[in-house]
Amino acid sequence: MQLVETIDEMRHVVADARTKGQSIAFVPTMGALHEGHLTLVDEAKRVAEVVVMSVFVNPLQFSPTEDFARYPRTLDEDARLAADRGVNFLFTPTKEDIYPEHAPVVYVHPGTVGKEWEGAVRPHHFEGVLTVVAKLFHIVMPDVAVFGQKDLQQVAAVKAMVRDLNFPVGILVAPIVRDPDGMAMSSRNRYLSPKERELGTILSKALFAMRDAFMRGERRASALEAIGWRMLERVVGLTPRYLAVVNADTFQRVNTVHHGDAAVGAVRVSDDSA
Repeated sequence: MQLVETIDEMRHVVADARTKGQSIAFVPTMGALHEGHLTLVDEAKRVAEVVVMSVFVNPLQFSPTEDFARYPRTLDEDARLAADRGVNFLFTPTKEDIYPEHAPVVYVHPGTVGKEWEGAVRPHHFEGVLTVVAKLFHIVMPDVAVFGQKDLQQVAAVKAMVRDLNFPVGILVAPIVRDPDGMAMSSRNRYLSPKERELGTILSKALFAMRDAFMRGERRASALEAIGWRMLERVVGLTPRYLAVVNADTFQRVNTVHHGDAAVGAVRVSDDSA
């Protein structure tokens, strides 16, 4: 695996691959890699000859009250994991390289796809995500980019950007990877105390209960949401942020649920004993 640290070097790598007629798959990450990220690499290897992964903690998608300064940065371990999994090029630009003027003048707005749910809880988050993804797409120029289903609203926003701005990039979505306790793998899980992690698993249990009710034939979104809310609201130390059944492309709430719609939710957990 080759470590690529600058935009100019990444463009030379891309140009060389194109000269050889090789296809390129791209896996954008913020590092602190885990098995969820590595399954994205597996999908990338399946569809392209060259796999590029980026590790860049993007300041634009953090609000002033969020965890940019303490977000886990484990580049040496990330490089080892990426190499072992078959990444060809690991792109690790600096903040100064990506944002030479400290902040861009032009941002990519997510429109209605990013208005509700995570977009309401974290204002401007998706603007930051789409702006950096657009920049990375222009630098890496992949044939396909691979994202995880865990961040489904992000996926919907990226798909909308690719469609509306005519990016020549296919978007491949890999399934959620969960730990044995049912929690979706996430770099931020390392922040959680044992008690907070136990509380966090209630969200996945609520989502599974909604899914099971759908599989038994329930098609009313309100009824499915009520099942999830009942499980979340009775737990001390857990504060629901949102829970809804939505169209997976538009992220608008649905009334009647069909295959392909999605249950989405977020909670905040606190361990008073910590």
